[in-house]
Amino acid sequence: MSDRADLVYAYDGSFEGLMCCIFESYAKKEIPSVIRPPDIQQTLFDTAKWIETDEHKADRVYNSIPLKISSQAQELVKLGFLTCVPNKELLIYRFLRLGYKYGGKVMTMLTDDTVYSLQKAVRHLTSESHKFKGFVRFSVYDQVLVAIIEPKNYVLPLLSPHFCDRFRSESFMIYDKTHSLALIYQSQKAELIFVEELTLPEVDSIEVEYRRLWKQFYKTIAIEARSNPRCRMTLMPKRYWGQMTEFKETDGLERQHVAETQSTYRIGELDN
Repeated sequence: MSDRADLVYAYDGSFEGLMCCIFESYAKKEIPSVIRPPDIQQTLFDTAKWIETDEHKADRVYNSIPLKISSQAQELVKLGFLTCVPNKELLIYRFLRLGYKYGGKVMTMLTDDTVYSLQKAVRHLTSESHKFKGFVRFSVYDQVLVAIIEPKNYVLPLLSPHFCDRFRSESFMIYDKTHSLALIYQSQKAELIFVEELTLPEVDSIEVEYRRLWKQFYKTIAIEARSNPRCRMTLMPKRYWGQMTEFKETDGLERQHVAETQSTYRIGELDN
């Protein structure tokens, strides 16, 4: 194969597009030094070769992975594409080249930087998605459950089966603020769509009360004598706190609601 240090592939950013880049490399017997998605800016001296996405070519590459390597390698590649590791396209490409050469044993070649880096990235992805199964906090907006998350990886495809099964009779949306991606579930159908920016209306008094009760519950079950901030930071890293109700500052609407509720209680006591 021709190994040109300046050969750059550009593609549409889809998984199928990446599979077509791999097809092109083998068909033309050339090795790209960079595989660039559309969100990476072209450099001044970068003359990229555009690779069109062709579903037939993508399927040929994807279906060849379990036949020539293993089904575990196919799953690793699929998950690897959802990670936030830098240059993941080139990492996946190099992993597949090794796989086509060595077969299924590539999965155990952990001394190889490519194999180790890809498996490490996928472990980070699956760990993050597992944490979000417990850290997602929904609010109600006009009978629709809405949650905002800020993950490092593209975790929504992994979260979808869990939340669709758990809230199968509800309508909900989980918005990935980091990647401008939303999981929409309604009428027992799920869809991933790109949402550039999400603007939500003000919550009503019932939702404000639920938030207050949740914060009170969180404080009540805490055992002050057993407080261990280091352990909490390990199990619940601080980067997740920004969208978790129990850690959010009390806003003006919530303070107003609490004041009105307390005033109502005092009036009720006077009436008695």
